[in-house]
Amino acid sequence: MFSLSDIHPLSEFQRGAKAFLSRLRETKAPIVLTVNGKAAAVVQDAESYQQLLDRIELLESLAGIRKSIEEFDRGEGMPLKEAWKQLQEKYGIPD
Repeated sequence: MFSLSDIHPLSEFQRGAKAFLSRLRETKAPIVLTVNGKAAAVVQDAESYQQLLDRIELLESLAGIRKSIEEFDRGEGMPLKEAWKQLQEKYGIPD
């Protein structure tokens, strides 16, 4: 969630970039930059951005697992032994 204090014109960011970057590192809160009064970009510290990417990756993995479980419950899956046998045949994987 953004705070109104974290919305700034791009020109203000450009004039005080060092101070903004320092604040980003300290607060970990993203800053919305505006151009002509409209949101144009979001600036975030690198560590928080990486954490966001990691969370998205985890959520996508969980969504994929849930989808797989639902498909298997509908009878659309196959037993692990059968899937492994198909992979062995397809890619020449020895026993």
